[in-house]
Amino acid sequence: MSILSHYFFDICLKYRQHLPEQPCILCGTLSADGVWCSDCDKSLPLLASSHCPVCALPALNNAVCGNCLKTPPHFKRTVAAYAYAFPLDKLMLALKYSEQLNLAKRLGDKLVQNVIARPDCLVAMPLHPARLKERGFNQSLQLARHVGKQLKLPVLISACQRVRDTPSQSTLPWKERRKNMRKAFACSSEVAGKHVAVVDDVMTTGATLNELSMALLDAGATEVSAWVVARTLPHTGKR
Repeated sequence: MSILSHYFFDICLKYRQHLPEQPCILCGTLSADGVWCSDCDKSLPLLASSHCPVCALPALNNAVCGNCLKTPPHFKRTVAAYAYAFPLDKLMLALKYSEQLNLAKRLGDKLVQNVIARPDCLVAMPLHPARLKERGFNQSLQLARHVGKQLKLPVLISACQRVRDTPSQSTLPWKERRKNMRKAFACSSEVAGKHVAVVDDVMTTGATLNELSMALLDAGATEVSAWVVARTLPHTGKR
């Protein structure tokens, strides 16, 4: 059960019902449901109910998977709303590359519905300053701000920095991604003694989140959770 009450979502539903109609970002149909219509919402690939609680990959009876038992990541759990597949991938690409920042609110709401364990604070997956200057915004920070507002949790904007401008993970073979992220982050003592949830858009191999989690623990965080809108599953394609 989500830590948000059903009352909150009833209010959101009533609010959306009074919005003016606008074209659905996925199918173009005029709708008062928000940035995408109710029919497209039903087509979005929800994460399977039975999955590893640590990495969110499919697992029988919600058991910790063999990989996480053999080599536990530095984050303790993963919260994800969707599987990264069509047509959800179109929304994520629109948020990240087409400056459709209004998507962050509704995607953030979906993420919030899956949260169970409450952390002390949130941090967004940071971008290197050069990448941030090029893009103009950090989509993970947009998500974190909305999620933090809904859950009344502080977002530590300056606690984590990306100190290495690494090649994009999506351009690398999966086996190279962990090596690419080594020592890419630095975190301040602001996270010391806190359970920190890292907010990101998509988890593919988990290498980036794992490296940031290690930096957070090195800075004194007591526990790290990974909160992502979508999880890439085996054989669903690369991000």
